[in-house]
Amino acid sequence: MSEEKSKTALLKEQLTMGEPKGIKSLSAEEIQKADEFCEGYKTFLNASPVEREAVKYSVAAAQKVGFVEYDPNAQYKCGDKVYLVNRGKAIALAVIGKDGVKNGARLAIAHIDSPRIDLKPNPLYEANNLALFKTHYYGGLKKYQWTAIPLTLHGTVVKLGGETVDICWGDEENESCFCVTDLLPHLAQEQVTKPMSKAFTGEDLNVLVGSRPFDTEDKESELVKLNVLKILNDKYGITENDFLSAELCLVPSFKTKDIGFDSSMIGGYGHDDKVCAYPALMAAIDVENPQQTCVTYLTDKEEIGSDGNTGMQSDFLRYFIYDLAKQDGVEGYRALSKSICLSADVNAAFDPTYASAYEAKNSSYINNGVVISKYTGHGGKYDTSDASAEFMGKIRTMLENNKVLWQIGELGRVDLGGGGTIAKYVANMNVDVVDLGVPVLSMHAPFEIVSKTDVYMAYRAFFVFFDEK
Repeated sequence: MSEEKSKTALLKEQLTMGEPKGIKSLSAEEIQKADEFCEGYKTFLNASPVEREAVKYSVAAAQKVGFVEYDPNAQYKCGDKVYLVNRGKAIALAVIGKDGVKNGARLAIAHIDSPRIDLKPNPLYEANNLALFKTHYYGGLKKYQWTAIPLTLHGTVVKLGGETVDICWGDEENESCFCVTDLLPHLAQEQVTKPMSKAFTGEDLNVLVGSRPFDTEDKESELVKLNVLKILNDKYGITENDFLSAELCLVPSFKTKDIGFDSSMIGGYGHDDKVCAYPALMAAIDVENPQQTCVTYLTDKEEIGSDGNTGMQSDFLRYFIYDLAKQDGVEGYRALSKSICLSADVNAAFDPTYASAYEAKNSSYINNGVVISKYTGHGGKYDTSDASAEFMGKIRTMLENNKVLWQIGELGRVDLGGGGTIAKYVANMNVDVVDLGVPVLSMHAPFEIVSKTDVYMAYRAFFVFFDEK
């Protein structure tokens, strides 16, 4: 009987998926490496709430290890490291391989934009002796989560004549910040009976920015607004008209924090998708002399459909690969067709508090490693690329052979909702692609949560993908 049990146990081990390996399979040394890696990630996250800042950080980090700006007329050899910035809001970093792109490139693509509150083109107004900004929210967010929290103003203003001014107000410890006000519970009896989507509308996201009038004896109107404009003019040299040529947004002003008594997780703004962007960036920085040219591409506009000339639907990356292919004497479309890609994007980690929103067997879990999402989309697999069995097998084998913790995951229950990534736009270029990223709790909230070991496993996944011979 005992022999029979051992046969059954052996067969079960061979044929069934079994329990996920998870963090229990990692050594103390590996966990320590994860913690150390995440210190750099936290610095990146704090420094890069918006895409322009993420690009600046990436350029500085790349230049420190020898990356130079790409010149399409130059000749590059194996091991050379180049980068190319697209309009300050997206960046491609390439490490030239032994084979160049003759047999295709290896692509890791993440996005560096996150849900936030953008200013309208004509934002500043005064009402009842308060100065406020009118806003237009960016990406999929729950509006009520953005009320009554401290906000920081970030962005760029281009003045008449072309001078560019970068603005960051509210990040410093003792610096003033801004907020969206909320209705007190005593007066919210009607508000709380409304559906969540109607209790707080987009036009209610008005940001409080001042309350003191300009110091004058004149009986002019809108003196609080004038005082705000005077402060902005004194510090940045801008006028109200300059808002018309500006990209300004409000993001949470709190910094990243370790989460839990064991400090095993990181809470912060913008994990989606900088938690994949940073590991992909570091993989490009660390890889040396790969077989195929490796490209990390950090793109913009994913949260609003990847449109625009800095989004994934732009031809920027396609043209970059074409230029690399031209140097190698091959047609660009042939190089792309032989390329493979990890769409570096997050998935929703199973949350036991909201278990009914998930299908447990096909969800990703904190501390179980990177999550492979064969498809995303919604309903009947609409708006997704759905990776092939062959490519899934290749990536799965790569992760197993290199002892990278991984898991599969869908984005919640079928028909409940859904989401999208840039994978479908890469697939449209005839590239094999699958989503691989970090599971996230409270995704799209102003304060998201990830596991440190999962972040490190994302780095290891991208590195072995680049380094594989």
